Amino acid sequence: MRVLFAAALTIHGLIHLIGPAKAFGLAELPSLQPISRPMGLAWLSAAALFVIAGACLFAWPRGWWAIATVAVLISQGAIVASWSTAKFGTGLNILALVIVFFGVCIEGPLSLRAQYEEDVDRGLARFTELTPISDSELATLPAVVQRYVRGSGVVGMARPHNVRVRMHGRIRNGPDAPWMAFTAEQYNFFDRPSRLFYMEISGGYLAVQGFHRYVGPVASMRVNVAGLVPVVRAGGEEFTLAETVTMLNDMAVLAPATLVDPKISWTSVDDGAVQASFENTRLTVHATLGFNEAGELINFWSDDRVQLSSDGTKMRRMRWSTPLFAPRSFGPVSLSGGGEGRWHDPEHEYAYIEVSFDDIQYNLRRRESAR
Repeated sequence: MRVLFAAALTIHGLIHLIGPAKAFGLAELPSLQPISRPMGLAWLSAAALFVIAGACLFAWPRGWWAIATVAVLISQGAIVASWSTAKFGTGLNILALVIVFFGVCIEGPLSLRAQYEEDVDRGLARFTELTPISDSELATLPAVVQRYVRGSGVVGMARPHNVRVRMHGRIRNGPDAPWMAFTAEQYNFFDRPSRLFYMEISGGYLAVQGFHRYVGPVASMRVNVAGLVPVVRAGGEEFTLAETVTMLNDMAVLAPATLVDPKISWTSVDDGAVQASFENTRLTVHATLGFNEAGELINFWSDDRVQLSSDGTKMRRMRWSTPLFAPRSFGPVSLSGGGEGRWHDPEHEYAYIEVSFDDIQYNLRRRESAR
């Protein structure tokens, strides 16, 4: 959808170059009425702004629609001045305004994206300098977890206040549903356990946005189509319990240094598995972590997750697991390159999401304005 919008704005902008070509005598266009040089500059300005707005769909996604709005206003003024030969451009400007409308819904100040970024900014504002993780702190962990944390390379690094992850993959609503591509950005904060996850899904010709918000003892999920139509609204204690499991999963997979957290208690299962119990405010969740012979985390599963119905109104407890891909380097640390989310339905176990991590960074002090 973003590529389609950018192409439409760019092509519309290039059409406007006819105006300055006529005004400055750069081309023979006898079918057009005369255009003054000042008005030629207006046509040129509209052309430039439409092209810039198309580029900003990728470079400045929160502000491209404002540039496009100015471009439409200048364009329509130029069209009115040359109405007899340019009036058909009004239809294209109406189309551009439709694109701007959806842009405001998806990226504007009341969008899910804006709400996500406001929460992120509040978390980043709490940043404080943190001491390094020492090897002696790992002594309270089971041996296999100690090996994993050391192998990830985080010992000696500053303990994480936050982690940002950028990722892509595909997702589906059920075992027989079609896969849909997605990109996502996620922040976790560990001073006050929080998980903020924003996703954009490409489902056919429709753009879908989702925001998972887990802050303290309250979690919610909202999904909109085209930034405008709500299709999923989820929350409540059962959902918060499920998101607490996901927070623990993020700590294990994305920020191994946080496993020394006193809110986690451990029980050894065997040489390759341990059970973790994570307490956050009034909720406690349980999960099992599985490791291979090299000490790498290869799976995580819990019975404290709930599967949502397609509209988010119904939930049922179901085993959830996240088989992980082989580790790779993200700067100085070695972490899983991605994984799956799987539902262990008694009738049919299946993967509902496949994720590849593109970038993982710790202890950011401010949010970047562009993705």
